Amino acid sequence: TKMGSTVDAANKGVNGTASAKKPTVIFVLGGPGSGKGTQCAYIVEHYGYTHLSAGDLLRAEIKSGSENGTMIQNMIKEGKIVPSEVTIKLLQKAIQENGNDKFLIDGFPRNEENRAAFEKVTEIEPKFVLFFDCPEEEMERRLLGRNQGREDDNIETIRKRFKVFLESSLPVIQYYEAKGKVRKIHAAKPIEDVFQEVKAVFSPEDEKSNAKYLGTVINYRGQVAAAMKLTIL
Repeated sequence: TKMGSTVDAANKGVNGTASAKKPTVIFVLGGPGSGKGTQCAYIVEHYGYTHLSAGDLLRAEIKSGSENGTMIQNMIKEGKIVPSEVTIKLLQKAIQENGNDKFLIDGFPRNEENRAAFEKVTEIEPKFVLFFDCPEEEMERRLLGRNQGREDDNIETIRKRFKVFLESSLPVIQYYEAKGKVRKIHAAKPIEDVFQEVKAVFSPEDEKSNAKYLGTVINYRGQVAAAMKLTIL
């Protein structure tokens, strides 16, 4: 419809970028095996976010056979790091083409350079960073036990991945921590317990009113039980 296209045009803004109303973006960081993928799926289901994985977007671009995809593939083959701008452009495109206005960006920014470039290119600052903090030995145990047939799930490669994560991602976490934007989740616990912590971050008010409601119900049940006991007696 004509109106739809006018709205679309308005949303695209002057030069095809997103309109003044910026989407809500949450960066999701955590070492390999910290369980952030599982928790992202829960957040999508419960809170209606769209989950974007920088790695998945790069893989999809390679698979598409586009010129850009071939360039990315060649860089990876040669052991080069894909430039921040390439990943950011893919993330930006995914955000603009999706009807949603709230996104979980998983496994990104991988380093301080990624972070600075993302904010510069998109002019979006994350609402906060969800950091799944998990001891190395627990992540190691999970990765070795998950048997997903990933060739990089051997002990040497796993330890190398931990090292890379710590060296590159910790400065990002420290940067946002200084701005009071890090929400740390203790990720070594069972999935359900971890999600309880996540829920407290995403809907603290709901959690409080839920607890209040449950307290009322329990109290009411107690009164009913007491009253029934009295009538029986």
